[in-house]
Amino acid sequence: MGYAVVLGEALVDLSDAECDGRPVFRQAIGGGPLNVAVGVARLGGRAQFVGSLGDDALADRIRVFLGDAGVGLDGAVTVPAATALAVATHSGAEPDFRFYGEPPSYGLLTADDLDVDLVTGADVLYCGSIMLLRPTALAAARRAWSAAGGLRVFDPNVRPRLLDSPAALADLRETVAHFAASAHLVKLSSADAELLYPGEPVEAVAAHLREVGAATVVVTLGPAGALVATAAADLVRVPAPQVRAVDATGAGDSVMAALIAELLLDGAPADPAGWRRRLAFALRVAALVCESPGGAVAMPTRAEVLHRFPHFPHFPH
Repeated sequence: MGYAVVLGEALVDLSDAECDGRPVFRQAIGGGPLNVAVGVARLGGRAQFVGSLGDDALADRIRVFLGDAGVGLDGAVTVPAATALAVATHSGAEPDFRFYGEPPSYGLLTADDLDVDLVTGADVLYCGSIMLLRPTALAAARRAWSAAGGLRVFDPNVRPRLLDSPAALADLRETVAHFAASAHLVKLSSADAELLYPGEPVEAVAAHLREVGAATVVVTLGPAGALVATAAADLVRVPAPQVRAVDATGAGDSVMAALIAELLLDGAPADPAGWRRRLAFALRVAALVCESPGGAVAMPTRAEVLHRFPHFPHFPH
């Protein structure tokens, strides 16, 4: 089996919690791409995290956490910055994140820092999330995308708090179009779709990204499951299993991780039915993540998914 390069941010999440009846923040290592890398490794794939990490104790914890999870750090660089923090509050279906740290430690990877050989040798390259809002990191991501020797997957993972003007949103929309144009897979949430293309139904957004050039588009719909659009078929909705959700942090990232793990194992599906089966598997991974608190720490193994959903009729491998 080959390996995936996951290029993006790693940071520390601070989430609402309670201790002895008093409000506190629960610290957790996070960042959407970090969650993806850990999820891939937990599902049996090889993953290399590529990004910039700070020079403080929190960054040291991130390195240890990734190492313990089996994620490689050959393409990670250390930068002179405090580790960025993401404070998450939960008042609706999607967590509300506010970010602290300027310059953000995750946004300082440069194009010259990039280990091009590592990227070229990967079977799958993931790019996306909030590091793309930083010009320096965006240049590194664009170089990686151009150098990719394998499948390219993209996830915008939009965070509204970081888009401070209509111009910023327009720039992000242009960035999404750039990556989607040569992506083998684009994954986004319905919330991402609404922010990027206000008022457009998710089916239209998926069709638009396909028209831009993406080979396959997956839109996650929370408890309603997801839809997938491929070159050979109309949009297909895949239902999610019904579970009692405790914490949805990292659920979308786990869908991405599961799809990447399957791409590493078997390559791209040959037909739409193959994508539907893989998406059904990915939604079960996400359901298991939602049953436990925390993002990266909740990523399951294949054995755990099979144990939780033993009657899944088309469970892959």
